[in-house]
Amino acid sequence: MTKLNAITVSRRGFMIMGSATGLIAGFIQPALAGWDPMGAETRAKPSFDPTLWYSIDASGIVTVNIIRAEMGQHVGTAIARILADELEVDWAQVRIDHVDTDPKWGLMVTGGSWSVWQSFPIYSQAGAAGRVALIEAGALMLGLTAADCTAQAGSVLGGGKSVSYAEIVTKGLTRSFTVDELAAMPIKPAADRRLIGQPVTALDVAGKINGSTVYGIDAKVEGMVYARPLLPPTRLGAVATAADDSGAKGVKGYLSSLILNDPSGTVPGWVMVMADSYPAALKASARVKVTWTPGPTAAVDEAQIQDRARALIADPAAGALLDTGGGDTAAAFAAAASTIEQTYTTATVLHFQMEPLNALAFEVDGVMQIHTGNQWQSLILPQLAVALGRDESKVVMRTYPMGGGFGRRLNGDYAIPAALAAQALGRPVKMILTRDDDARFDSVRSPSVQTLRMAFDASGAVTGMEHHAAAGWPTQVMATFFMPKGVNGEAYDPFAISGADHWYEVGALKVRALSNDLANATFRPGWLRSVGPGWTNWALESFMDQAAAHVGADPLAFRLGLLTGAGRNAGVTANDKGGALRQAAVLQQAATKSGWGTPLPDGTARGIATSFGQERGMPTWVACVAEVAVDITTGQVRVQKLTLVTDAGSIIDPDSALAQTEGAALWGLSMALYEGTEFVAGEVRDTNLNTYSPLRMGDQPVLDISFVDSTEVPVGLGEPATTVIAPAIANAIFAATGARVTHLPITPAAVLAAMAP
Repeated sequence: MTKLNAITVSRRGFMIMGSATGLIAGFIQPALAGWDPMGAETRAKPSFDPTLWYSIDASGIVTVNIIRAEMGQHVGTAIARILADELEVDWAQVRIDHVDTDPKWGLMVTGGSWSVWQSFPIYSQAGAAGRVALIEAGALMLGLTAADCTAQAGSVLGGGKSVSYAEIVTKGLTRSFTVDELAAMPIKPAADRRLIGQPVTALDVAGKINGSTVYGIDAKVEGMVYARPLLPPTRLGAVATAADDSGAKGVKGYLSSLILNDPSGTVPGWVMVMADSYPAALKASARVKVTWTPGPTAAVDEAQIQDRARALIADPAAGALLDTGGGDTAAAFAAAASTIEQTYTTATVLHFQMEPLNALAFEVDGVMQIHTGNQWQSLILPQLAVALGRDESKVVMRTYPMGGGFGRRLNGDYAIPAALAAQALGRPVKMILTRDDDARFDSVRSPSVQTLRMAFDASGAVTGMEHHAAAGWPTQVMATFFMPKGVNGEAYDPFAISGADHWYEVGALKVRALSNDLANATFRPGWLRSVGPGWTNWALESFMDQAAAHVGADPLAFRLGLLTGAGRNAGVTANDKGGALRQAAVLQQAATKSGWGTPLPDGTARGIATSFGQERGMPTWVACVAEVAVDITTGQVRVQKLTLVTDAGSIIDPDSALAQTEGAALWGLSMALYEGTEFVAGEVRDTNLNTYSPLRMGDQPVLDISFVDSTEVPVGLGEPATTVIAPAIANAIFAATGARVTHLPITPAAVLAAMAP
């Protein structure tokens, strides 16, 4: 039996305890000293498990099983609140357990702003089922019928008497529900909700404040060694032909260097430098000399990647066509009284999450355990199995909270080198990347090129529109099973084009998605907060302003005139009920709140943009007005205020909704004005924060954020606000100076160039 030992870390001081069958990461526990990590005492007591999603113990404590990853968004609190509301239990009785990988949980992924949207029906019905069972059992104990009883705050009430859930469970309750019964389980009307939408204490905050939260970077096991990888000069196709460690042997604590053999092809050319401490591994790694044969993209730069995108767009036969409801754009443009066309570009963007990538791997009883923070456990497990040459059932991932994910940890590639090293050495290996390693190994947001065209009749009405977008496709590289086919039979990455399939009524609409094969070969394209709409909406909403200027219309009025809610834009499911009219509503509210149309000082102006979040199938309607000051002598742009209005349906957790929208908006601002790198000789130019410059605190604007009061289906909030910031800023720059910028990030030099006659 391998035992995880107590850890003492100067910056927090915490303990991990466990055994061969599991690790308990106690970030939801008030204290671990003296706590039985296997829960043997608790399991010996009666417990009610109406579904796999939660259990109630004999003291009335409800433990909710969470399959979503915690990375600062309080996802466990939100999901537990959904269940607790339906179960009618007091919030003080609720606990959360972020579970390990197991096929019974189904798809384990945290991204796309999906967590609450996907979890709401499942956990609502699970909670309702438990409430029904407890009322039935409680009624028998009270000598009443179930119809005479209700549930509230963890008790069944009826006839002036009550019995607690704890008492019911102690007596023994084994009621369970089939999948069909759960799916048919009615949930309470919104008016009867007691926890949803109300302030509660987040269940994960205390541990983060008192230092008891255990992140992946903190995990430690008896007998482990530390590894720092030496990365090859290209992300793909490199081969390490030799590793000379003679210089490292003089470093105290240095153990060995290992050239990885990775059958999965995830980390080709990697060399792991091992030592008995991380400082020793760092010091030794600087003295190991590796000879590499680089991959075929060693000379590729950003300009070549963008030129390839332009060539793809110029080829009318390339790419996949989305189903946009039909219409002949060729005929619309042929008959047009006027047309406009514009190309927009974005630079490579890094994730730079606070916690660098890391993973601890070791084998117990033939099972390789991976201890790390990860957003998509179901994606990396099959790759780990291939890399290790074992069945997927012989790999398990123990999930930890993360010091930032933002889409980087959807790609769990960093687990593979740790696992390969642990398997080769036959002992636990803890790999930690430096900041520079993290940047070089990042699954970056691909640079993109987009060309948009619009046709108008003689009266200025829009009669047709085309949107052609080319970028590296993360889903094509890592998750092809998520790729649908377009109307021309070509598969496409939905996360690299979503947002372009908008809700505006523009007559004939053509949306074409193109995979940049050179980008895919140069790096591993990644999902970054807001994914496709982070660049598609940049182009779309900038172009909508340009179209409004073309016909001499107010940008707000022009958009409202196209958000008619007609046809396919009416909304056809519970998720998109109301369609484009809800988008028009947030647009109008944001304009009203911001003082749209009222005077501002010279050099200052407002710009507007709107979006529906990430996907048409689960739209989060959002609008932003940016108030921006531009120095016409330097081109310097200062964002003074951002006014955002969001309709995300039912707001489950108000505090988290606000925090996520604030974070998304500021990230959008950061990518609009500051963040961006480029590929040089096959690698990103900027590898640390001395040259890669995100938004600084002194540049934060006033944020005016509000949410539509709604009882509609709850949808996502982690990403939508990111998508509207850059175009709103660019549109404000145009309103202030007449300069139309078309590249992200927007630099002072670009503003000056756009202003030049």
